[in-house]
Amino acid sequence: MRTPDLVIVNAVVHTVDRENPRASALAVSDGRVVALGDDAEIRALAGAETQVRDLGGAPVIPGLIDVHNHHLMAGEADLFQLGFAPTAGFDDVVEAVRAYAENLGPDEWVIGEAFGSLLLDDFSRIEARRRMDEAAGGRPVVLTDDSHHNRFANTAALQAAGIGDDTPDPDQGRIVRDPETGEPTGLLMESATIPVIDAVDRSLQRTAERYRRASARAIEILHSYGITAFQDAAATVEIMGALRALDEDGELHAWVVSSLLSSGFLFANTPFGDELVARREEFRSAHHRPDFVKVALDGVPPTYTGAFLTPYLPDEEHGPHHCGVTTMQPAELESWLLRTAAQGLSAKIHCTGDAAVRVALDAIASVRAAGHTEVKYQIAHGQFVHPDDRARFVTLDVSADISPFLWFPGVIPDAIAQVRSDAMHMHPNRELIDMGVLVAGGSDWPVSVSPDPWEGIQGLVTREDPLGRAPGALWPEQAISLLEALEAFSINAAVAMGVDDVTGSLTVGKSADFVILSQDPFAVPADRIVDTRAVETWFAGRRVYSRG
Repeated sequence: MRTPDLVIVNAVVHTVDRENPRASALAVSDGRVVALGDDAEIRALAGAETQVRDLGGAPVIPGLIDVHNHHLMAGEADLFQLGFAPTAGFDDVVEAVRAYAENLGPDEWVIGEAFGSLLLDDFSRIEARRRMDEAAGGRPVVLTDDSHHNRFANTAALQAAGIGDDTPDPDQGRIVRDPETGEPTGLLMESATIPVIDAVDRSLQRTAERYRRASARAIEILHSYGITAFQDAAATVEIMGALRALDEDGELHAWVVSSLLSSGFLFANTPFGDELVARREEFRSAHHRPDFVKVALDGVPPTYTGAFLTPYLPDEEHGPHHCGVTTMQPAELESWLLRTAAQGLSAKIHCTGDAAVRVALDAIASVRAAGHTEVKYQIAHGQFVHPDDRARFVTLDVSADISPFLWFPGVIPDAIAQVRSDAMHMHPNRELIDMGVLVAGGSDWPVSVSPDPWEGIQGLVTREDPLGRAPGALWPEQAISLLEALEAFSINAAVAMGVDDVTGSLTVGKSADFVILSQDPFAVPADRIVDTRAVETWFAGRRVYSRG
């Protein structure tokens, strides 16, 4: 073994490797972990040129992993858009638009996010459109909701998108209309948002450099939370082009797995499906693996578009028997998964309702029966899984991508409770783990306002809001241990993504991706886990973040 470049001693190292769970020191050479052990044996490896760091007893963990985010979307929002919390009231959003618009030119757009699902009724009224018109001084306004499936557009934005009184609802989408006049209120659901997305794209004239900046900014933010690997859950050529450009310039300091769009659902002006799959190798690089496809199999419960086995709570529009539908017929999904599996592509399948989960598992069963055992499958979100289907995750080798952080009370769970009687039984994580299901943690950032994994980890342990914003607990019987939660955001996510060969645990031979923490989460009360901060984040033996 060559002399290490870096030696870390006097640390509390949680390796998240169950065969070698603890150490007090580690050595790094050429960006990889070359030794783990006690201080004396690791210090003895150091040479004259080795950097030796005595951490004074500080805790160290592997670089954290986010199995589900939309990183470039989040980076763009941070750099270029109006931001407000999902907890903001309608009047607060109006005033935020007003203040933001005052600093814009007369033809610039107000683009912002993310209003809470509890405000859908407010944005469903024609008065909302009129108030936004006034607040923005006539400028176009496009606001995204917290699910990022729905948008609000004011009068100028609707006109730019070509949406008027006579515009029909698209397949898998809805233009919300005033019940008396029939004119659009401005609230657009699911695929009805695409003309507005198209209009926004035309107004911004996004460049490759803008995409690169947004990607780089998002990764910078992820580093500040100790995240060194992630899966982009809906990758386009623009997103993958930005990742490739960063890696070619030696500036992609993360392991990234991309999920290629299977359809144009919720996206405009970009290749998808077979056209995108055919181009995937253009974007493969040292740290970027375009190895998954993404299927959006249903919508989201607050807008009655999640696909369930049992009806939603009755309302005037949907009646007492509405269950929602999948975006693809079972035979179509099966055909797509068989076709992509034959090309070695894994799949992340968005399922917010238990009917969508069952359709996905049935299709995966056909893929496995056809002999495709090497590809990976993730059920993304999976808040609702019928008891009869939970063990099928194990028999079919399917991972549970649990995202966003909906396993404790909050705005989105409250919105789901308004439409579903089973809302208090979301995320059966304890049961899934006990069955042997691989549970991997994700933020769905920017659906989760922050990608901070410690919010998700504490919530998994307590089933309570780690920030104290919402009272009570959500199905506390499904709480898991701290080690299980940490594994969900490290080694489990690495396995689910197919990067466990290089990251996910501090193991000899793997990339030296690690985080020096402000406190040992295993040494504090459960309600203080969320106070854990990244002091330093290291990727491939290089420090990429240091807390000021």
